[in-house]
Amino acid sequence: MTGVLILIPIALGLGLMGLAAFFWAVRSGQFEDPDGAASRILMDDDDRPAA
Repeated sequence: MTGVLILIPIALGLGLMGLAAFFWAVRSGQFEDPDGAASRILMDDDDRPAA
């Protein structure tokens, strides 16, 4: 029983820390351009002239 009393606050704390990290990532612009990286991988970098 004492294990449950210790693990529940730890689980709630970790959940709140994960939620705070998610909101921080949203506010800092981590999810601004989700399609940009997906289309950049398809772009060809061989268009540069040979030196």
